[in-house]
Order: sequence, then structure tokens, then C-alpha cells
Amino acid sequence: MAIRRAQSLLCLTKFKTNFVFGSYLRPRRFSSSSQNSNQFQNVGFIGLGNMGSRMVNNLVKAGYNVTVHDINRDVMKMFAELGVSARETPYEVAQDSQVVITMLPSSSHVMDVYTGRDGLLRGENAIRPALFIDSSTIDPQTTRKISLAVSNCNLKEKRDNWERPVMLDAPVSGGVLAAEASTLTFMVGGPEDAYLAARPILQSMGRTSIYCGGSGNGSAAKICNNLAMAVSMLGTSEALALGQSLGISASTLTEVLNTSSGRCWSSDAYNPVPGVMKGVPSSRDYNGGFASKLMAKDLNLAAASAEEVGHKSPLISKAQEIYKKMCEEGHETKDFSCVFRHFYNGKDEV
Repeated sequence: MAIRRAQSLLCLTKFKTNFVFGSYLRPRRFSSSSQNSNQFQNVGFIGLGNMGSRMVNNLVKAGYNVTVHDINRDVMKMFAELGVSARETPYEVAQDSQVVITMLPSSSHVMDVYTGRDGLLRGENAIRPALFIDSSTIDPQTTRKISLAVSNCNLKEKRDNWERPVMLDAPVSGGVLAAEASTLTFMVGGPEDAYLAARPILQSMGRTSIYCGGSGNGSAAKICNNLAMAVSMLGTSEALALGQSLGISASTLTEVLNTSSGRCWSSDAYNPVPGVMKGVPSSRDYNGGFASKLMAKDLNLAAASAEEVGHKSPLISKAQEIYKKMCEEGHETKDFSCVFRHFYNGKDEV
């Protein structure tokens, strides 16, 4: 699908503003039945990449009627052969769905899928889905713009006390393995009652969901989480590479870190040194996992958000510099933990 960001932004100007500080001036209230897992059975899903395809599999396993769309016709054909309905455009997915989930690469892709020529909203005032869930990692500002556009639409079919459609931002943490195992963590922003209504759907794809507050707060939480993840990986890699240079094996130093104050996720669950830990990207030549180019993208989002609110973030700048260099040197598809080898020149554990 071609990206039509200019057209998308023009579409947003059609809607009147009633949105302040990431929430609604008048909160949407939903009946207690909105928490019933049977309220939504027809789920649309757009974005069938490494994460999305696995999330769809778990929705199907949970018994939802799923309709999918992706620009990759081969992956759509694969799902169709498995009995999953596939549609040519996001708009067609919306016509079949009570809930639509998006899992896309960037802010511009999400904007286009919602407000583009064949998008979920397609410039119409009345739409069928009552609930939209965006699990992409994008900036909070774009999330809030799209949420406003959704909230200004009407529903073709009234559902209990749902007066208007609602969008939740629900980015995820855990990566491809967690998506496959249905153990993702969802960070959710938007009206709390809508979150409660969505929770059964989220639970079919993940183990944990955390309500973070108003619209855009889920996106903000994801950006902050990935900033902490990037910085801790750099710190852990730097310490382990320095330890090797000082004559300490990575296994020994890892044991020290994990039983001392230096312990963190990067040391005890996602160790960057090949040969120290099984089942992580460093044990398979940094293939799989979370690509360096995605970390670079998320750090750019963090930098833009920090600049917008005037927050000093020197570690964002340094991490940006390092991951930009990693991508420029051809390691963009390798897991972000490859900084140990390709930036710090660390050695494999023999």
C-alpha cells in the first residue's frame, strides 16, 4: 500500500476537536456487558509481519472469527488457505469486523491504514467497528490524532451503551517469541472502560496487559521501555566487553552481574555474548529477535517526543548515534544485542 501521509493529514482536518491531554472531554461509558469476552467475536487484523502473523494465529486458536489484510499477497494467500478470511483493503476488513487490530511498521503506515483512500475510516462518518486497537510502535502524537479521528465517527450499528467508536493504543513488548507463545505484554492507552472491554482479546495474544492512562500513553510507555532496553543493552555490552579486555570471562562476569547490583534483563535474560546463554539471538549469530533498525526507529521516536516536551535526554542521543552506525555498517537486520560484537568488538565465549 502506498503511503499517503499528506492525504491522511488532510482527512484529519475534517474532524472537530474534543480531545484534551490524551483523553476525552466526556469519557465514554460502556455497560458491564462490555467486559464479556463474547461481546466481540469478529476481529479484523491488519499487518501480518513477524509479530502480526503470530498474533493472528493466537486469535484464531482462541476462537475469534478473524479477517486479515496485508500488502504482502503471499502471506494473505497463506492465511486464506488456512481458512482465515482475507480482504484486499483495510476498508473491506472494517466492513467485516467489530474490532480491528493494526500491527504496522511506522506512524505513516498507521495513518494511511486509518485515513487513506481505502483506509479503515475512508472519510466516512459512520463505521462498523466499535473498537480499534493499534499495537504498532509509533509516536504518541500520531496516536492521539488518529484516536481523535476515530472518536468523531459514528457507529453504523449501536452496541449497548457504545455511543461512538474508540481507539486504544496497545503496543507490545516481548518480541517474536512472545508473540508466538502468546506471552506478550500490552501497554494500553485510551478510555479505561474500552480497555476492560478489549482485555479478553488482548489476553488471547498476551500474558500481561497494563493500563497506562489516556490516549497515547501506551505509545509513550513503549517508547520509554525501549529507551531503557537500548541503554541497558549498551551498558551491559560495554561492561562485558571491558571485562573480557581485563581478563574476565563473559560467563564469570555475567554470574557476577546477575547476583549483584548490575543485574538487568540484558544480562540475565537476553545476554549479548555468543556462547553464554542458549535460546537468545546471540546464540544464533544475532538472527531473529529485535532488529537493530527497529531499535534505531524507536530511539528516533523517543528523541522526537523528548524534544517536543523539552526534556533533556543525553542517553537517547548517544544510543541513537550507536544504532545509526550499526545500521550504516550493514547490521540493520541483526538483533540489537549485536552491538556487543560489532560496536564493542566483544569476543564469543569459547
